[in-house]
Amino acid sequence: MRRISKLTRVAVGVASLALAATACGGTSSDNGDSGGSKEDLGLAIAYDIGGKGDQSFNDAAFAGLTKAKDEFGYKTADVEPTEGETDADKEQRLASLARQGYNPVIGVGFAYGPAMKAVAAKYPKTTFGIVDSVVEGENVASLVFAEEQASYLAGVAAAKATKTDTVGFIGGVDIPLIHKFEAGYKQGVQDTDAKVKVVSQYLTQTAEEGGFSSPDKGKAAAEGQIEKKADVVYQAAGLSGQGVIEAAAKAKVWAIGVDSDQYQQEALAAYKDYILTSALKDVGGAVYALAKSVEDEKPLTGTQVFDLKVNGVGLSESNPKMAEVPGLTDAVAKAKEGIIGGSITVKTE
Repeated sequence: MRRISKLTRVAVGVASLALAATACGGTSSDNGDSGGSKEDLGLAIAYDIGGKGDQSFNDAAFAGLTKAKDEFGYKTADVEPTEGETDADKEQRLASLARQGYNPVIGVGFAYGPAMKAVAAKYPKTTFGIVDSVVEGENVASLVFAEEQASYLAGVAAAKATKTDTVGFIGGVDIPLIHKFEAGYKQGVQDTDAKVKVVSQYLTQTAEEGGFSSPDKGKAAAEGQIEKKADVVYQAAGLSGQGVIEAAAKAKVWAIGVDSDQYQQEALAAYKDYILTSALKDVGGAVYALAKSVEDEKPLTGTQVFDLKVNGVGLSESNPKMAEVPGLTDAVAKAKEGIIGGSITVKTE
């Protein structure tokens, strides 16, 4: 049976990862699985939809790569997705990185699942990682998160901050992964104040329709929710979330960010006063932890769970205005304690 473990040490917290460094690509070499010599190359990541610059999920992965590069002094690579690409395109991308000698090779996002399964079997001497999906393989680490727990805390904050008793949720794509964000958020809101209404919307049914990569769609959805009196809007929509935050700031209502601490993002600086908090997901820490395990010659494999207990998820506290909302800080702390202690079980659907 494959082992499922809770990672007992998370290398870095999301908030501590710098997102401004630049990675450099690698040079070609043989992976070594067919008898060639392997050049000493390091971590490579293949981005999900939206690519680098989303100020969220992909940028968090890049932060982990940057930390590994700086600490271990090796070559790294980060590769962008292409529009309308197929599983075969993803498979070719991962195989190319493995052939060049990168180790580990990480697919950022559940969409890499089929490609990862195929490629990992062909390159048994390379450690592979996948974020947000479970892929079976002796040389694969599945890096998954308790997004519902961070979202619960976001819901607690939203319920405390709302003055209209209406808050919003905007998901990028209507898929099980994003359902976890919505479920946790709704539960956190309702457990905190049952009279607060949650208005939910998904931007698209499939990722190919741009749900994670269209700020204009996010902006329009947020404007619609604000018209329905939502004065706190939480988004789990990747690059599309930038549009949500823009709309919230324009209307002078609260936005709640996702994955990275979006209050700290330079590209969102014009809107930061209206970013109440962010539901953190330490993708960067997971990426770094896998890279370090390979560097230490003790590569992680199997399912690695990042939750509140290991600081794999959480809620940012960067915006000082959080402390000005009556009861918010104490309510979030109490909820976090309850989740870690087991008195609160957060739904995933």
